[in-house]
Amino acid sequence: MSQQELDTQRSLVSETLGTLKADQGNVASAQLNLTYSRITAPIAGRVGLKQFDVVFTLAENNISQILKAQKSGEPLLVEAWDRSNQALIASGKLLSLDNQIDVTTGTIKIKARFDNQDDALFPNQFVNVRLKVNTLQDAVVIPAAALQMGNEGHFVWVVNSDNKVSKKSVIAGLQDSQKVVISAGLEAGERVVTDGLDRLTEGAKVEIVAAQSTAPRSSRAALPSKGERKQCR
Repeated sequence: MSQQELDTQRSLVSETLGTLKADQGNVASAQLNLTYSRITAPIAGRVGLKQFDVVFTLAENNISQILKAQKSGEPLLVEAWDRSNQALIASGKLLSLDNQIDVTTGTIKIKARFDNQDDALFPNQFVNVRLKVNTLQDAVVIPAAALQMGNEGHFVWVVNSDNKVSKKSVIAGLQDSQKVVISAGLEAGERVVTDGLDRLTEGAKVEIVAAQSTAPRSSRAALPSKGERKQCR
């Protein structure tokens, strides 16, 4: 066999080996793609329901309170309420805070995690979120409608034992759409008016009537006027 023929055969062998390597690479790539089509658990067990992450925002003024509460070591409880804020949908825990404040809105993104074992939460569902950061002990709380603002600050109309009203200056603390914490100026057990406030004057006599709402232990004050009775909370 001539040297030329030998070189030709060696070239054919090298070419065949290269084709074999390429085919082996194609097989390995197909096997890798096949693994992506399977979900393999790292351990033997039973697949559970996916946990839900809920992202919401809070004003930057609340960041210090959240960070202080986190340092206590106890998980911060988070509640998801329906759109009308009447029904509790699910309860979870605070997961994390974003690493920066949105300068356009002055808010920070917060993520909470819910087990969602009953499938009550759905992707892209609108919920109202309540985050518990602290519990105020022995706080005096009034309905938000009772708190008024005047030239000298916040005040409420208080009903005395003779069912007469008087204006009383107060210092308001934390509040939401329904309740307000009164830090100073009001004692527990004092009665305040929440409706018909524009009709009240200092020393006006009112009449307490039974509540007609779903809160049987509440009371209402009524201001008589020309034979009519305007109900006030």
